[in-house]
Amino acid sequence: MKWFNKNKKVQNDMQQRYHDFAKGEDIDGGLSLSGLYVSEENSITVSGVFACVRVIAEDMASLPLPLYKRLPRGKEKAADHPLYYLIHDSPNDEMTAFAFKEAMMTNLLLWGNAYAQIIRNKRGEIVSLHPMLASRTAVSKDQNNERIYTYTNDKGEMFTLRKEQVFHIGGIGFDGVTGLSPISVAREAIGLAKATEVYGNKFFANGARPGGVLEHPGTLKDPSKVRESWETVYKGASNAHKIAVLEEGMKYHEIGMPQKDAQFLETRQFQLNEICRIFRVPPHLIGDLTRSTFSNIEHQSIDYVVHTLRPWLVRWEQAINLCLLNEYERKEYFAKFNVDGLLRGDFTARMRGYAIGRQNGWYSANDIRELEDLNPIPDDQGGDLYLVNGNMLSANDAMLTQNGGDSDNA
Repeated sequence: MKWFNKNKKVQNDMQQRYHDFAKGEDIDGGLSLSGLYVSEENSITVSGVFACVRVIAEDMASLPLPLYKRLPRGKEKAADHPLYYLIHDSPNDEMTAFAFKEAMMTNLLLWGNAYAQIIRNKRGEIVSLHPMLASRTAVSKDQNNERIYTYTNDKGEMFTLRKEQVFHIGGIGFDGVTGLSPISVAREAIGLAKATEVYGNKFFANGARPGGVLEHPGTLKDPSKVRESWETVYKGASNAHKIAVLEEGMKYHEIGMPQKDAQFLETRQFQLNEICRIFRVPPHLIGDLTRSTFSNIEHQSIDYVVHTLRPWLVRWEQAINLCLLNEYERKEYFAKFNVDGLLRGDFTARMRGYAIGRQNGWYSANDIRELEDLNPIPDDQGGDLYLVNGNMLSANDAMLTQNGGDSDNA
């Protein structure tokens, strides 16, 4: 804490960040070429960004995250370890595991980093995890070149935490510790998406098709009254497409650019795909079915799990092993998400796969029932019995059978 008090620059920066956040101003935002400010906070108001963040965060949060114990062959759930309950059920007294993972993923997807404070008891065991807003957290080094985290709470008070007190998950970055903000990197693409929304809103707010000219053959004493009368009757989305009545030889000339010529809808569609490309989310998951068919949507969903979720899952698993387990526990325990539910195909495909596994001896009846969330069959009814096809033999057994047959014939 002494180092933090001496370093006025860090202190002033964190104070400014807190006051900006409290006032609702942009934090780390920048002016895009579209003329609009884009920050992590206001980017969530773009429908495409919100949809992508929601899809990934909710899918990640819904996946079971058990702690496992390594066995000589295989693994088993380490339900007796204190960390198991925290990451699988509830990390603290106020949050479920789903809410915790969802909040962490939201910070991770927008800011590129997710932080949680680690609370330990006197024996050094972790008793709770509390998410920290990425917008209020700064990562730096102390005078001993050790990594520290400076956090500003709701009251504007600043605290310094050591790296062993913080559960930190970083996204893609240059130093391998702190991640880059996808919003900052893709500011121009998101700014253009915001600009098209603003343009569309203004267009429909001016349903009288602004950008036109009312021409009068004579001289008007008060042109403003004519304009106000026109806007009163025809301005606004509720008045769109009304039939105009022009008197005294007046004519209307449109000088605005029609939406079709400006390719407004095409631009919005392209920016939606751009945002999906930023977060690597298949468009059909956020409601865009223009390129999805009945035959390929299942494969797109599997591709989403493999290429979108898997990197995040690995980051989570390795961060848990690094931050929440000590060097001795890592040799015996590890965390791993269960993605079986997302990779399951339709009922017919699953049954066909189970049949192949059952007939070839790597699935028992209870293995299959567990995957389908069914209660096990008792042992005396063969629930844990492994079977193989009767006409399948090992190469050695086949050779012995062949040799025995030859000797009998001789």
